[in-house]
Amino acid sequence: MGYEEKQNALIREKTADYYAERLKAAEILRARSEDLKTIVTPEDMPWETYPQGLLKHLVHEKMGTAENTLDLVMQLIPGGSRSGKHRHFGEEYMFILEGRGYSLHWDVEMELGDAYGWRIPATSSRWEWEAGDSVYIPPNTVHQHFNADPDNPVRFISAESRMVRFMGLDDLEQLEDAPEFKTDKTSDAATAK
Repeated sequence: MGYEEKQNALIREKTADYYAERLKAAEILRARSEDLKTIVTPEDMPWETYPQGLLKHLVHEKMGTAENTLDLVMQLIPGGSRSGKHRHFGEEYMFILEGRGYSLHWDVEMELGDAYGWRIPATSSRWEWEAGDSVYIPPNTVHQHFNADPDNPVRFISAESRMVRFMGLDDLEQLEDAPEFKTDKTSDAATAK
């Protein structure tokens, strides 16, 4: 008994212009990129108080920059405070500009059946850092950052790839808010000074 793959493969009931549409979209993207910012001044970088704490967006897809794969933020953690606690599918990389502290990482275990889910272990690993250090946060790791100095702020740059969102894998979960998060979600750049 032969397979009917060839008969099915040669059915031509529908046609499309997908490739031509993709070429046109690439052309439009190139033309649009010419008008995007390649230099972002501090005045163009908005502040946001959000569940992770206080940050300044350096590069974000809504800022009209030529960068189209990374989001970069500068985050501040006041003396003795902490960030929120969250998990996201994409990896993250931090560079500590000022201060000292530590991060807690919980390496989640995936549960796969008819649906998928995450089990967060009770214990975390602790990672000490100070100004000049780099911190890598693996994909899907629950993490939270702590300022170990009660009198001085921590300031770091954080980079996260947008690619996981483009691939439909932006599984973001906020587990605990930073103490500075305002429920009215107003940003106050003056508090960053």
